[in-house]
Amino acid sequence: MTVRAHLAQAASGVLTWGLRHIARRPAANLPGIVGLALDPRLIADLRERIREGSVVVVGTNGKTTVTNLIADVMERAGRSVVCNRTGANLKSGVASALLHTRGADWGVIECDELWSAKVLPDLRPTYMVLLNLFRDQLDRCGEIDRIQDAIVAGLVASPETALIYNADDPLCEMVARRVAAGRAEGGEGGTPGPASVPFGVSGCMNLVQNVVADATMCQACSHMLDYEYRQYGQLGAYACPHCGFTRSPLAFQAEDVRLDARSLTFTIHDTGTVQMSRISAKLAGSYMVYNLTAVFAACVSCGCTPDEVQEAVAAFNPKNGRLQEYCVDGRRTLLNLAKNPTGFNQNLRIVGADGGPRVVAFFINSRDVDGHDISWIWDIDFEELLAQPNIQAVFAGGERRNDLQVRLKHAGVEAQLTDGIQDVFARVREMPNVAPDAAVYAIANYTALPPVHAALDRMAAAEPTCPLPQLTQLTQGTVPCVDPGTQGAVPCAHAVRIVHMLPDLLNLYGDGGNVRILANRLAWRGVPVEVREVRYGEDAHLEDADLVFIGGSPDREQRLASQQLGQMRDELAAYVEADGPVLAICGGYQMLGRTWLLDGEEVPGLGILPIETRRPGTSADRLVDDIALETDLAELPVIGYENHAGRTVLDAGVQPFGRVVSRTGSGNGAPAEGGPAADGVRFRNVVGTYLHGPLLAKNPDVADWLLARALERRAVRTGAPSPSLAPLDDAPERAANAFMAHKLIP
Repeated sequence: MTVRAHLAQAASGVLTWGLRHIARRPAANLPGIVGLALDPRLIADLRERIREGSVVVVGTNGKTTVTNLIADVMERAGRSVVCNRTGANLKSGVASALLHTRGADWGVIECDELWSAKVLPDLRPTYMVLLNLFRDQLDRCGEIDRIQDAIVAGLVASPETALIYNADDPLCEMVARRVAAGRAEGGEGGTPGPASVPFGVSGCMNLVQNVVADATMCQACSHMLDYEYRQYGQLGAYACPHCGFTRSPLAFQAEDVRLDARSLTFTIHDTGTVQMSRISAKLAGSYMVYNLTAVFAACVSCGCTPDEVQEAVAAFNPKNGRLQEYCVDGRRTLLNLAKNPTGFNQNLRIVGADGGPRVVAFFINSRDVDGHDISWIWDIDFEELLAQPNIQAVFAGGERRNDLQVRLKHAGVEAQLTDGIQDVFARVREMPNVAPDAAVYAIANYTALPPVHAALDRMAAAEPTCPLPQLTQLTQGTVPCVDPGTQGAVPCAHAVRIVHMLPDLLNLYGDGGNVRILANRLAWRGVPVEVREVRYGEDAHLEDADLVFIGGSPDREQRLASQQLGQMRDELAAYVEADGPVLAICGGYQMLGRTWLLDGEEVPGLGILPIETRRPGTSADRLVDDIALETDLAELPVIGYENHAGRTVLDAGVQPFGRVVSRTGSGNGAPAEGGPAADGVRFRNVVGTYLHGPLLAKNPDVADWLLARALERRAVRTGAPSPSLAPLDDAPERAANAFMAHKLIP
């Protein structure tokens, strides 16, 4: 060990003692921070403390649960383990875990996906387990391509590491193929390294499908994927009809899956040994089938037995707020973490599997580790709560409770604001409509979880174990294993027709929520409305459209979308020239101009708007932050979130959408010389903007301006009168606006 490593170890030892015994705080990160400052190669210097091998766990959802379960199985098998069980998964957390042990048979390490490129070359683990890849914290992590790049780089730089991966996820399958190609190209003599180990679920689990999936396109050839069946999100049996990209044959596959509100059972087929093992757990959620299959594949690969896996799974009792059960006020209470749309949607399925009386409380913060952009809540299928009987109260909590209340309002769910989980129980006691045995489900994101967890620990400490009430299982038929179709309203001759352009390609940062908001604000006023989704390969027929929405997307989807929009160019131009209202966000806004950015390069646009989007000089830095505008379309400041690389310039005399008035935010990023920063464009009845959130969630005045133009268009098209828009109760929207305006505007 180097002198630097000895210094790092000594300093970190003193720091760890002080944190634990004086400050009474966990020493999960700070010792590693100090140690790495003294010895940047600390992880490489300490890896000799792990005698037999190590397993690194990465993935968007499920890392902490899977890491702890693998460690439990190892310990049950008689091996000593070093593990960062609390989920401190940055490089500093990995270093801290190694500093805290004098030696162990195995290392079981949770690692942040982006940090895997730095951790793997130093740790040189025996296995990496890749669970899944979903959009998560887009303002911090960026698009999934960036995360894939980091994982691939780490594995190529650690050629002895075998990849155990979820082959049901096409994004993980692509990582495996890129790793194999990278190792063959750069390894000694073209040695490909150890074989990858694909796992997945064989057969459809008959789950209700999510509205938004994170991977609709083949990453090999940029064509749309076909699915034999989906499980949830983009997971399932996929194939590209164009290039043949498909799921690899599974080395470990889950079969005969059976789920209910409190447990699951399934068989794991080890296709290499043809061994069949039955797994059962007192855990809920279809995503746990994937987590437990990953645990089984990793542990068996490391030499543990199927019996040892089952014993550890049966004894698993998480105390970290992940699927943790309590008894509070005599009520069965379940706490779980969810930090992105897929995680929340799977938690909604857990709630939905229990048909008994229930109370649901959601808690959302937007701090650094959560991601400041919470537009992702509009990609959660909260509408499912309406279809579930016996949900007797819903609460919205956390720092962004106002935004959450607005989102739930547009899902048809009336949510009460709450100051915390203690307040939830206090108010439930006074609510006559809530049954005395109603279960409580608390779902929170990263920084919202610890205070809820701590409060439930205190509240449950003095209570006996709750007797589990009789489970009321929802009765429903088998859900077809197909993608959801377009859910439009029944056509009406005088309906206001909103056309949502390419929602299967252009739906990033919750942008599709704008369409839901527009439709609801008409329906709440008794105005008939029809939403028509124009998907890839379909014609638009804008002659009978009253309002058009175009969202944004990552480059791969945007490339395909731009090709189809190019074919519709004349139809779109005629619609705009006839004063048809359009809301275009980010990529949709850029594509309507003369030039726009694709993969960082300037390419010709549709030429409908008098704007050009250019490269940001020599810098590719994105403009990412909260933003507030002043515009004559709204009485209140317009609040949104921007995340874009392009700098857009308006022709002389063309009006922007609004002037930036917040401490943060850049808008177009290319203000006129000497002028103030501005965002977007106003051209005829087109509003183009970089504001996500979605834009209209906290800005009802802008929504109503667009709807007034749509009613005028309908009047011309049908001869129907153009009524004025009756006032609505926008108190939740205005509260959400005021909360952010107070933070942003000096």
